[in-house]
Amino acid sequence: MSRLTALEVLAKYTAGPTDGVFTDGATDPNPGPGGWGAVYVVSNEIAAERDGHEPQTTNNRMELTALIAGVALVPAGTAAIIHTDSQLCVNTINTWASGWEKRSWKRKEGEIKNLELVKEVYSLFKSRPELSLRWIASHSGNRWNEYADCLASAYRRTQR
Repeated sequence: MSRLTALEVLAKYTAGPTDGVFTDGATDPNPGPGGWGAVYVVSNEIAAERDGHEPQTTNNRMELTALIAGVALVPAGTAAIIHTDSQLCVNTINTWASGWEKRSWKRKEGEIKNLELVKEVYSLFKSRPELSLRWIASHSGNRWNEYADCLASAYRRTQR
């Protein structure tokens, strides 16, 4: 979880993709207080961003919430890659959700956690075929992923 402010992140990091949406969710501890962030970047410039927090949540809920916000940042009909550092989110939306939907939102083993958020994110991606969801490595110096992490942890700092 980033301790840097947004300006410090932008000064420190330059690597990684320069277009798309970058999302992140964070809690400390997990479960516990948490936050989420999403930034839409075009040609290495911020086009839009959002962040928020909840007093009691889980990391996965914040990751899914960030995806919902990230999709909303992209104008309808505009192609974009949505980047998340949550492999669970990528697998859930890109691989597992279609089968769960076919089985009336049931898993073979156990409940689907955060089902209302999973359904919402999956529905958003189904309705927006111009968007794709991809994994990006966390804490590896990718500028906009680090920035999304900074937004997600903003609730813990007095300075953004």
